[in-house]
Amino acid sequence: MTLFQAAILGIVQGLTEFLPVSSSGHLILVPALLGWPNASSLAFDAAVNAGTVAAVLVALREDIVKILRGAFRKSPDAWGKLGWSIVLATIPAGLAAVLFRDALEAHARTPEIVAISLAVWGVLLFIADRFGKNVHSDATKVGWKRVLALGCAQALALVPGTSRSGVTITTARFLGIDRATAARVSFLVGLPILVLASLSGIHDVAAHGADVSVAAMLVGILTSFAAGVFAIRFLLKLFQGKTTYAGFAVYRVAVAALVWFLLVR
Repeated sequence: MTLFQAAILGIVQGLTEFLPVSSSGHLILVPALLGWPNASSLAFDAAVNAGTVAAVLVALREDIVKILRGAFRKSPDAWGKLGWSIVLATIPAGLAAVLFRDALEAHARTPEIVAISLAVWGVLLFIADRFGKNVHSDATKVGWKRVLALGCAQALALVPGTSRSGVTITTARFLGIDRATAARVSFLVGLPILVLASLSGIHDVAAHGADVSVAAMLVGILTSFAAGVFAIRFLLKLFQGKTTYAGFAVYRVAVAALVWFLLVR
């Protein structure tokens, strides 16, 4: 992997991990379009995962500090209760990863599955955003049941092309959470899973050795971090107004068609 490839793939990972458009779909499509058949790397995946974890920690640091402070009080406040709800919501996705991740990685990481998942969840995102109500606009008042529902939905992101942020934002909109809060809660709910994925990747690299240069990993970390911070802040600012998720839904369907046309037919 060249440093240029590392930079491009790091940017793609950082952007698409948080925009509801599927990082796995783009990490299959972009190398195919650019003619990089051997761009995948275990060590590089671990590096860009670490970069996206750092992006959430920086972009949402104020929320994270409030959650940590509130969670460990003798009587948890609203932020602390949100934090414990997120811990509870991590369990379904964690169990799904333990039980099904290897099988899905081996058998579901195909252009057909990616294209179908992109299209189906694009349509569902459009429907959820079009008909979902804006009842809940405070992340601390969403409630543990809704946060748990987002955690259960997050487990579906193991299927390539689904998108962790896409499936949680879609579920949040179906549950009446407004657009900006849906994005914020999605990022917070996804943070523990990103941390676990990063630790798992580091463990795998330690066990099997790095299959890419240290320089490429550093470039991947830096570019995925910078792109991730941009994507998070962009979404949170974008949905403060009347912008909808319709553009992202249409984009997903368009990318699905492109994946199908280039890699399936």
